[in-house]
Amino acid sequence: MAAITMRGITKRYPDGTEAVSSVDLDIADGEFMILVGPSGCGKSTLLRMIVGLEDISEGEMVIGGDVVNDRAPKDRDLAMVFQNYALYPHLTVRENMAFPLRIAKVDDAEVTSRVEEAARVLELTENLDRKPANLSGGQRQRVAMGRAIVRDPKAFLFDEPLSNLDAKLRVQMRTEIARIQKKYGTTTVYVTHDQTEAMTLGDRVAVLRKGVVQQVDTPRNLYNDPANLFVAGFIGSPSMNLLPGTLRGDTLTLPFAELTLPQDVVSRISGSGSERQLIVGIRPEHFEDAELVTDDDKPKGTVFASRISNIEWMGSELYAYLPYDAGTAIAGQLDALAADLDLEQASGDESQLVARLDAASQVDEGTEAQIWVDARRIHLFDPESGEALTRRQKAGAAQT
Repeated sequence: MAAITMRGITKRYPDGTEAVSSVDLDIADGEFMILVGPSGCGKSTLLRMIVGLEDISEGEMVIGGDVVNDRAPKDRDLAMVFQNYALYPHLTVRENMAFPLRIAKVDDAEVTSRVEEAARVLELTENLDRKPANLSGGQRQRVAMGRAIVRDPKAFLFDEPLSNLDAKLRVQMRTEIARIQKKYGTTTVYVTHDQTEAMTLGDRVAVLRKGVVQQVDTPRNLYNDPANLFVAGFIGSPSMNLLPGTLRGDTLTLPFAELTLPQDVVSRISGSGSERQLIVGIRPEHFEDAELVTDDDKPKGTVFASRISNIEWMGSELYAYLPYDAGTAIAGQLDALAADLDLEQASGDESQLVARLDAASQVDEGTEAQIWVDARRIHLFDPESGEALTRRQKAGAAQT
């Protein structure tokens, strides 16, 4: 096991394109770190620089206290698990898992011991003499993990390992990976574009956009305290509603309602005494059917009337879609964000809120309903820079 430290890590291609730009990141010994972001954000390139499959243009990569910039992948003592399993089809499960030990000329007794122990942990004992073609996708991925585990490396590196699995199997394998990482306590760097994987697996998560780290924090803090519009829009499912708003003192005017913000929210906004145009973020789960809100909670938010254009019934909850007039004040910023996130919900001209309501709600499509929004959970962003104005933490507080 080993800590991984990156200082000013940059990947620049011959045409001048920077895939990764000046990344500073500290991954503690035994930590489970997630690199997450949309396609093309540089997360896989950064992972490949850690393992040595990509040259580092600038910066310093330190693994276990040693600078490894010029070391070949085989000399870094890291184990990588790929998206496509990368198993040898002509070898049995036993021999696929034993392969790195055979290359390292480990004696037969030790090979057998390590393989059988890994197979027991991964519940592959009954499959040791089968070949990959006779295994399910989840079993193949466990074999790939077993091949990494038997090496007892300094760190595990996962490159979108669950992308080829169906939805139910992804959930099962997420649990398996988390269990195995906790058992071995090995430093782990895991790349994914799926923010659900990021939120459920990682001790901390690094969110990347166009090769630049936007925020490094715990999943809980990323959700509750995003540093900017990009992180706010990327983290959460369904994604955060983003819409124009005007702040005058403690009164926030939205396209569908006026809210009185709590003083602790207003106090975090510098220059809040004058009128300001803002981008307002409200997560779907911070709306509720007003009929279901207690008398104690109602004063902590605002009730407004809205037509329900569409309902998605999920069983344990429902998603209600509420149309509103967004105007054009921030359409450009939200369209650019939508393009980066590849999320339609972020687009300003969608003019539709998503509200996650309790399954007991009786709201119906095509009718007007009374909806409550929690004023305590509002996020406010600068429309020019995209930076969060209502963050509870100081910028950079959890970046190391």
